[in-house]
Amino acid sequence: MHVGKGLREAALLVLLAVAAYLLLALVTYHPGDPGWSHTGSNLKVQNLGGRVGAWFADVLLYLFGYLAYLAPVMVGFSGFLVNRTREDSNDIDFRTLGIRWAGFFITVITGCGLATLHFLPANLPLGASAGGILGQVVGGGLLRPFSLVGTTVLLLAGFVAGFTLFTGLSWLSLMDLLGRYTLASLAWIRRRVGELRERKISKLARVERETVVKAEKARVSKRQQPVRIEPVVTTPKPSERAQKEKQIPLFKDKSTGGGLPPLALLDAPEESKGGYSEETLTALSRLVELKLLDFGVEVEVVAVHPGPVITRFELQPAPGLKVSKIANLAKDLARALSVISVRIVEVIPGKSTIGLEIPNETRETVRLSEVLQTREYEKQSSCLTLALGKDIGGQSVYADLARMPHLLVAGTTGSGKSVAVNAMLLSLLYKAKPSDVRLILIDPKMLELSVYQDIPHLLAPVVTDMKDSANALRWCVAEMERRYKLMSMLGVRNIAGYNRKIK
Repeated sequence: MHVGKGLREAALLVLLAVAAYLLLALVTYHPGDPGWSHTGSNLKVQNLGGRVGAWFADVLLYLFGYLAYLAPVMVGFSGFLVNRTREDSNDIDFRTLGIRWAGFFITVITGCGLATLHFLPANLPLGASAGGILGQVVGGGLLRPFSLVGTTVLLLAGFVAGFTLFTGLSWLSLMDLLGRYTLASLAWIRRRVGELRERKISKLARVERETVVKAEKARVSKRQQPVRIEPVVTTPKPSERAQKEKQIPLFKDKSTGGGLPPLALLDAPEESKGGYSEETLTALSRLVELKLLDFGVEVEVVAVHPGPVITRFELQPAPGLKVSKIANLAKDLARALSVISVRIVEVIPGKSTIGLEIPNETRETVRLSEVLQTREYEKQSSCLTLALGKDIGGQSVYADLARMPHLLVAGTTGSGKSVAVNAMLLSLLYKAKPSDVRLILIDPKMLELSVYQDIPHLLAPVVTDMKDSANALRWCVAEMERRYKLMSMLGVRNIAGYNRKIK
């Protein structure tokens, strides 16, 4: 076993040395060196393999042409095959070696024919073709019966088959390997191109954004006056009635049943948690300007009105800008600002600006008690004063029902119709005594107004039957006509003038 292994290793070393020598002789071939085909003209041999190397190089190149360079390859490959050990024994695999040599000869023969037909000789012995004498015999012999194309096809098929036997290469596996690496290379190139394109686009966007930011900073620096932040409305001063009711009576007077209900029955207002700071509002105003500028709309925020529920920004549009262009961007602007919705107030009375209303992140709850216990509510002379809540700036809003010919409260489910109706009724109860105002409540649903069943302001019990509601409305119409006749006889226009006339 050890002797066979040593012989194989020795054969490998010898064959590799021979292959290296042949390759050196072929590479350093010089036409002037003495050889087999001619005597030579150089006194000194130029070939690094000496006279023997020059002679071998001349013979190989004259016989095989360019295919002579395969001889060192086959010799070295034979050394590899001799050294390779079989699994079942340590003997040299002469069968495999013979198949490789057969494939080598087929490759050389067909390759010489192809080289003679398609290549021109250069740096070869005098009179030798690109495929040598063997190429002239094979290519010239097949050229007349098969023509150039047929001979090329046959020789190419033989060259591929011989190369397969010579190297053991699988062309199908090679094609699969080339296809896999080609697709991987294309995917890598496509990915790199995409990354470069994205990098270029991001760079252009960053440069454009920096240009916009610089222009915005320059525009802000040229601003004549900063954004005006309107002060937040503080808690209004309580009325005299609210201050008096802080002193709770020691004894309840059951004889007087026609007074006003105490304000203590209503829920007290919650403490304000505080809205945005001035720095935050200033930053929001700049953000609004930048987002509108992204849509091609140039505006300037001149004032900010923070409120309990929403915040209004007063926008001064650029000269020649139509308001409809800003109004059409309401949904896009809400998405850009990451809010539920925005409202565009196209006309603000007494101002040339446009309003942009944005809901606050934390909305304050407006209690009815904080609207009814103010001095403004107490100063209202009409007994039919309705408390409607607060406006955008936090100011209490009131309305006189006597000045409304008709009042319709409508809206979708959950929009606050019941809350509005109950707030209006409570406003009347806290403003007028039963001797001043009487109510007829009609509630076909038997849900909304049943809580007012026992109040002293009712002229009749709460009407829930539709037949009784027709009678109640008919009585109201008759009473209205009777009062119109009385006012016409006295020459007055309303009930207040009638009462003054009677007094």
